[in-house]
Amino acid sequence: MSDEKRAVVLASGGMDSATAAAVAQERGYELYLLHTSYGQRTEDKEYACAREQADYFDAADFLHLTTDHLSKVGGSSLTDDEMDVEEADLESEEVPTSYVPFRNANLLAMATSYAEANDCDAVFIGAHSEDFSGYPDCRPAFFDAFQRVVDVGTKDDTQISIEAPFVDWSKTDIAEKGTELDVPYEHTWSCYRDDEPACGTCDACAFRLQAFRNVGVRDPIEYAECPDYTEE
Repeated sequence: MSDEKRAVVLASGGMDSATAAAVAQERGYELYLLHTSYGQRTEDKEYACAREQADYFDAADFLHLTTDHLSKVGGSSLTDDEMDVEEADLESEEVPTSYVPFRNANLLAMATSYAEANDCDAVFIGAHSEDFSGYPDCRPAFFDAFQRVVDVGTKDDTQISIEAPFVDWSKTDIAEKGTELDVPYEHTWSCYRDDEPACGTCDACAFRLQAFRNVGVRDPIEYAECPDYTEE
């Protein structure tokens, strides 16, 4: 068995998880990328981006799982065509319609299985502070609780750390760190609505555009609209 540290990275195809992969690699981990398609509106684009990231980071493995039970459960504008994806509201503290009920518990459970099967030491997830202002399964308390579940629910000799390195960071902090680490943001996708170009007006686009503007770096993907959210 190799002495090299190994980590599973939940690779959504977005900029946060791509930056998490870069941070894990910077910390000396060999990467195992896990991407899930769960019926989200932009699943094809997200998969393509995650696949590109696996190549860029020279991942030891790339696992793609289809988890359509989340779309069958419903309750989210990301998976239900009858629900509209809301316009950006960066000041709202309400749970947005884009919240997929208990998604991160589902994803982390799969990632933990993948990690244990491959003798990995950690699972990285790119959740951050602006996520948990609206998403209950992105809160620090959730990750602390899930760590306890992992500790109890895996083999006695299994030691897997749940790593959410950006949990106290803003999107701007992530963009700044990713720029420093040369994250291939041209191979990331954040838009909740469209495959290409990105809409520019959903929450995910708004936070992303704001972050790149704040760090003074051009976002390399194309947008249908590019409002200046730094003025809000």
